[in-house]
Amino acid sequence: MLPIDLSGKRAFIAGVADDAGFGFAIAKAMFQAGATVCVGTWPPAMNIFLNLLERGKMDDSLVLPGGGKMSFERIYPLDAAYDSLADVPDEVRESKRYKERGDYSVEGVVRAFLADFGERPLDIVVHSLANAPEVRKPLMDTSRAGYLAALSVSAYSLTSMVRNFSPILRPGGSFLSLSFAAGERVVPGYGGGMSSAKAALESDTRTLAFEAGRRFGIRVNTISAGPLASRAATAIGFIDAMCAYSKANSPIPRDLDAMDVGVTAAFLASPFGAGITGTTIYVDNGHHAMGMAVPPKAAQGGPTV
Repeated sequence: MLPIDLSGKRAFIAGVADDAGFGFAIAKAMFQAGATVCVGTWPPAMNIFLNLLERGKMDDSLVLPGGGKMSFERIYPLDAAYDSLADVPDEVRESKRYKERGDYSVEGVVRAFLADFGERPLDIVVHSLANAPEVRKPLMDTSRAGYLAALSVSAYSLTSMVRNFSPILRPGGSFLSLSFAAGERVVPGYGGGMSSAKAALESDTRTLAFEAGRRFGIRVNTISAGPLASRAATAIGFIDAMCAYSKANSPIPRDLDAMDVGVTAAFLASPFGAGITGTTIYVDNGHHAMGMAVPPKAAQGGPTV
């Protein structure tokens, strides 16, 4: 056997607010591999997430293959749109969903880790964050404010996290983010600047891998995942159609499972991934390799040559 072993490592998964998305699957895979797992949750979603956990609504999802149950070591409020608390507008800071959450900025979460666990408490940081307030608008109709908001939360936040978290990562640490095909090819309807944000995320992955690698010995990669009908993805408005199209036109015509991404993330964070950095890894049933849609009859009939 050649098992993925993350024993003794601590992972921080930023962007977990339910049990339906890639972030949760990554957390579960890393926990199963032996890591302790902390998560970061957007403050407006935090009460709902905590209530789901406390009331046992997520118990089935927390169960591990072979027995046992995942638990979170810490749940931190995080809004990666803000590098520091000083950047938060007064109206946000005083709103009821933020007011009692302490310092939920990127710098604030770093300080919380140091206070909770001491010097260099982390090994793995996962950026599972994306938001575009105008995602249902075509790019041509997206406002400047909407476009910049998408890039800020969905792309620049990775740069901020690499800058702020790298000094507290142990030797051999790694970062991982989540991208999508729209960063490379046109996906009509995936708007509001989100396609631009994914393109920036993949470009920044390469540059950050070089800079963080030379400065801290840290690796930076991204997974370009196929579409998944998670709760967050419903904001796009046609996620079911995206999933159906991807399934029909992939070399392996199957539904993508969130754990496909989870186990790949665990591998990349493990010693087995020590030579991989600055790379976009495709976990999409091979859809990225296709240059033409499969004719409808062939798609309905399954694999053909």
